[in-house]
Amino acid sequence: MLTNAHLHTRGPYALRLCAADSGRLRIGVWDSDPTVPPVFDAVPAPAEPDAEHGRGLHLVRACADAWGAYTLSAARGGKLLWAECGSEPDCQWGSLR
Repeated sequence: MLTNAHLHTRGPYALRLCAADSGRLRIGVWDSDPTVPPVFDAVPAPAEPDAEHGRGLHLVRACADAWGAYTLSAARGGKLLWAECGSEPDCQWGSLR
C-alpha cells in the first residue's frame, strides 16, 4: 500500500503501524489522492504472469483478515487504506499470479 502511494500519487503520504487486539497488526497508509484503487471495490483480474506490476494489493487482499479504504474530509483530503492481520496469516498464495 505504501509503495502504491509512492508510485501513483503526487504529494505527501504516510504509513502508520499499530498493535490491534491480541497479537494483531493494523497497517494504515494515507495519501493525498482521494481516488480509491478499484481493487477495494471488486476483485479485479489478476496480473499477467510476466507483468512487472499489479500484484501488491492482491497480496494484501489475500493475507489481510480485514481491509478497507475511505476518502477523508476536504479539510484533511486524500484517502486512507488500511489492513489488519493476525499473527498467523491466512494467505492463499496458490490463488495469486
